[in-house]
Amino acid sequence: MVEEDQDEWMSYATAGYGGAVDPWDDLVPVEPEENEDEDIDDDDIFDDEVPSLRDLDAPPCPAPMGIRHVIRLGCCDYCLSRIGGRLNEDGLSPEVHGSRIREEAISRDPALSEIEETYCPFCEDLFQDIENIVIRIIREIGDVEFSSLQMGYHISKELIEEEDYLRKRFGARGANPLKSSFSTAVENALKEKLGGVDFVKESPDVMILVDSLTLRVKAEIRPIFYYGRYRKLAKDVPQTRWPCRACKGRDGGCESCEGTGLQYRDSVQDLIGEPIREALSAEDTSFHGMGREDIDVRCLGRGRPFVVEVKKPKIRSIDFEQILKQIGLGAEDKVEVDSLRLSNRSEVARIKETKAEKSYRIRFQVGGEIPEDSESKILELTGVILEQRTPKRVAHRRSDLVRKRQVISVENVLIEENEIQFDVRCQSGTYVKEMVHSDDGRTTPSVAEILESECSVLWLDVIEIHAE
Repeated sequence: MVEEDQDEWMSYATAGYGGAVDPWDDLVPVEPEENEDEDIDDDDIFDDEVPSLRDLDAPPCPAPMGIRHVIRLGCCDYCLSRIGGRLNEDGLSPEVHGSRIREEAISRDPALSEIEETYCPFCEDLFQDIENIVIRIIREIGDVEFSSLQMGYHISKELIEEEDYLRKRFGARGANPLKSSFSTAVENALKEKLGGVDFVKESPDVMILVDSLTLRVKAEIRPIFYYGRYRKLAKDVPQTRWPCRACKGRDGGCESCEGTGLQYRDSVQDLIGEPIREALSAEDTSFHGMGREDIDVRCLGRGRPFVVEVKKPKIRSIDFEQILKQIGLGAEDKVEVDSLRLSNRSEVARIKETKAEKSYRIRFQVGGEIPEDSESKILELTGVILEQRTPKRVAHRRSDLVRKRQVISVENVLIEENEIQFDVRCQSGTYVKEMVHSDDGRTTPSVAEILESECSVLWLDVIEIHAE
């Protein structure tokens, strides 16, 4: 069966070849046109045979033939200045210098004057957009105060590669690449418009990103950082904003939070940050503290180190004395700040990473009679390593772990009726309340354990943070 199929296929495959019937006898013969042998002047037909100017051999600039060739390629005056390799002894602008090079070449070869400048293959006419870009940068910055800028440019990879090829093949040795030349041109134009602005590589007041493809300009206002120490005098003020439990802080808030979106109207962050934000016409603030105290815990002594980050400020200069007065008026009897100074993002990292020992003063009530040797037993906690399992009160937001923390010292034990007070210095991260009441045995040893009595914390103060 297979052989029969093959024979049938072969009969179709060879049909009409070498047979008596001509399979092409139904075709109409075509008469040759009279001009068939004439030359046809159509460049498109011979594109593959005629090399383009960019593929022709030519000496590199600054040789006169090299200058002549890049002009024939369509090089603009700006690119002619940067790749031509001719000294600019008179300090002319790139456009004028390039125009002078072109005029000299035309004086040697007048035919070059007939070449129309259409599209520069070295920059794709990017330098013609500089004035427009500068206008957009100034508009984007608006009324923001600044003294330093950091510039960034996005230029297509294809243009960078094409320019690199042409420059290295036809340009003078050491000619400046497109991107660096373009950035210099934009920055020089900005200096003429703005005056007194510094262009830096890091820590600018404003960052500018220019997209050469779309000519879009994006300005990013860099934040300002201020360092200080705060004392928290009130027991109902959280360190940072606390979103409303009912509405989760959504826009517009709810009846429970009276439209504020906050569980507590005041916070250390806003009592300090809002006067600064208003003075600098900024968008918002972030607060970075060296740890935090519970909402019902005061922070006394020299206070807790912090850095407030001011986001998108329109004003960058501040009167520290006046700001401290404003903070004092708005946070009276709640928060105190004695001094402020300029800071930076690296100090934020230091603040966050520092594990400072802390001294506390705690007062608690003992259920039943207080043992006679209570003072000595409490003092014996000096040097003890506590094993603290994550307290119940924070278990919903922290991993359930057993943490080991050392009690550095215990002193100033005061016993009054059924209440005891003492000072304790301990490692960063120690749960001091749990050290007293034991959290149902989750902290061991504890004051409740060694006194064999139930202990209830009345209040707790941070009296010193040993950070500096």
